[in-house]
Amino acid sequence: MMELFHTVSQKCSKITTEEYSTSFSSAINLLHADLRKPIHNIYGFVRFADEIVDTFHAYDKALLLAEFKKQTYDGIKRGLSLNPILHSFQLTVNQYGIEHELIEAFFRSMEMDLEKKTYSDEEYNEYIYGSAEVVGLMCLCIFCEGNKDLCSRLKASARSLGAAFQKVNFLRDVRSDFSGLNRVYFPGCDFTNFTPCEKQEIEENIQHDFDEAYKGIMKLPIKARFGVYVAYKYYLSLFHKIKQMQPSRILEERVRIPNYRKALIIVRAGVKNQLNLI
Repeated sequence: MMELFHTVSQKCSKITTEEYSTSFSSAINLLHADLRKPIHNIYGFVRFADEIVDTFHAYDKALLLAEFKKQTYDGIKRGLSLNPILHSFQLTVNQYGIEHELIEAFFRSMEMDLEKKTYSDEEYNEYIYGSAEVVGLMCLCIFCEGNKDLCSRLKASARSLGAAFQKVNFLRDVRSDFSGLNRVYFPGCDFTNFTPCEKQEIEENIQHDFDEAYKGIMKLPIKARFGVYVAYKYYLSLFHKIKQMQPSRILEERVRIPNYRKALIIVRAGVKNQLNLI
């Protein structure tokens, strides 16, 4: 009956992914079937931690996060958690040998969200690493399926992809982060007077991350490459749309990619895949 509990837990992580992010869910569905469950398991874990620090304002968020962290490590050590999201996550951590340092760095960034409102350059880099780059590294463990040499060679690109996604999210969510949560992630930025020069500097940094990430995507195993490439193209399309906007508009609206554009991205990526161009 343990298999049934595993199945139910992993379905919870899949539902979490589908409900919170249609874009990521679509991209995950383009991965080989062997890879989908563990990636859902990682996303569910990350999403629940994000909810604690970003949403549960009527509760003691520090206490909730501390309990969630302890339950995470307890589940990994026991090989069992009665929290289905954490149970599915520990299955993936233990099966793929995900380093605990990555999990610890992730929790440190979540803890920073509880206490930090502005960031120095050093704090910003630490936050990006823990909140996004380590997620890319966790996923890379799965994509490489035990090939440690390949995993080592692709680490820099996996970190760049996670960083690019996170930084695009920061730009897209400036209004809710700044106005709703009083957070400013980009060091030295004053969003009461966000200038084109500041925006361009941020965008150049993000473009560098995308460029470095692309190099690694082209070297991923075939079972992972197409799905990761589509996720990359989703975010690159979002980034290009943000680049065309004036700084003031970013503070007024949350940028989205219409469903027809997402469908077109998949079709174009599919054609390139059929022509062995990915």
